[in-house]
Amino acid sequence: MTEKTTPTWEKTLLVFNCHEPWVHQLGALGYRLDVIVNLKGKYNLGWDERMRPLPANARLITLPEAIQSPTDYHCIITHNVTDLMDVRSRSEPRILVLHHTLEGRVQEEHPSCDPHAFVDRLHRYVELTGAHVVATSMYKGESWGFTEDIVHFGIDVNDYLPYSGEKACGVRVCNFINSRRRILCWDFHEKAFAGIPVTLVGHNPDIPGVQAARDWTDLKRTLQSHRFYIHTAAPHLEAGHNMASAEAMATGLPVLGNRHPTSPIRHGISGFLSDDPGELQRYARILLEDRELAALMGQQARKTIAERFSLTRFRTSFTRSIEISRRKWRARQIASEAPTTHPWPPVAVGR
Repeated sequence: MTEKTTPTWEKTLLVFNCHEPWVHQLGALGYRLDVIVNLKGKYNLGWDERMRPLPANARLITLPEAIQSPTDYHCIITHNVTDLMDVRSRSEPRILVLHHTLEGRVQEEHPSCDPHAFVDRLHRYVELTGAHVVATSMYKGESWGFTEDIVHFGIDVNDYLPYSGEKACGVRVCNFINSRRRILCWDFHEKAFAGIPVTLVGHNPDIPGVQAARDWTDLKRTLQSHRFYIHTAAPHLEAGHNMASAEAMATGLPVLGNRHPTSPIRHGISGFLSDDPGELQRYARILLEDRELAALMGQQARKTIAERFSLTRFRTSFTRSIEISRRKWRARQIASEAPTTHPWPPVAVGR
């Protein structure tokens, strides 16, 4: 008997709202989305429209509503052990998405924790809950010991405004800078761009004059008008790119930063990389003085995003991840329902 196939648009994913830009791209999968908001530990309630508009196929719900929902979810998308624990009473397949390196996560949230013990606990809990693990890069997956399924985020370069670079000024988008200084190599950033005009964008209430963009359109305009983008990160704690730097590249900005094994930037072609703050400052001044060079390098950066981080590739890869999670979940159910077998045949016992 052939199983009836339900159209994607009739299926619903239950998604914890970890980060609006990442969740927003799930709208491209074609599923309905129930997005869980008002989560503990997140700096904002609801959905932050300053970062992305809510996808047209999504609705917002609270965690209690999600736990009690009568919807038979196609898959549950989680981002940490707390999320997995919160939905332990639900009976649908689930995915755990790893967005950070182990070292970066420990540095930011559990500095006194033994990283090896942290990994062991995660592996045990994943096995216990039957979750399928997806890492957003091989670099992050390797740090946790999960390399089976790697799905990079997706960006449609056509969503962004054409580069103008009219402002002789660098730009960087980053939240909570002061609590992440080591991860962001912020001391290096400050040395390299001392005396260079740089616009900081993001939620940083402890830094006067720094604000988040009003909305996604405002962010696109900010990126469009600036000469170059900045991304610095400690190689052992954070990846050499993130969604913000990829958005800048999609707009056509060259990127300046420290050398990093996972940086998508090709030195001298789509940006400049150096571990010498003085040298990086010299590159920044070259771009401030030469808008045409910045535009040419930015074109190569945009090409990199179109080739390596396309939204089409994300849609194909993450849809596959969902189906893998469903197969694993079904196999787990079958195994749990199987009758207990004995290694020896039954023996009649007399009185």
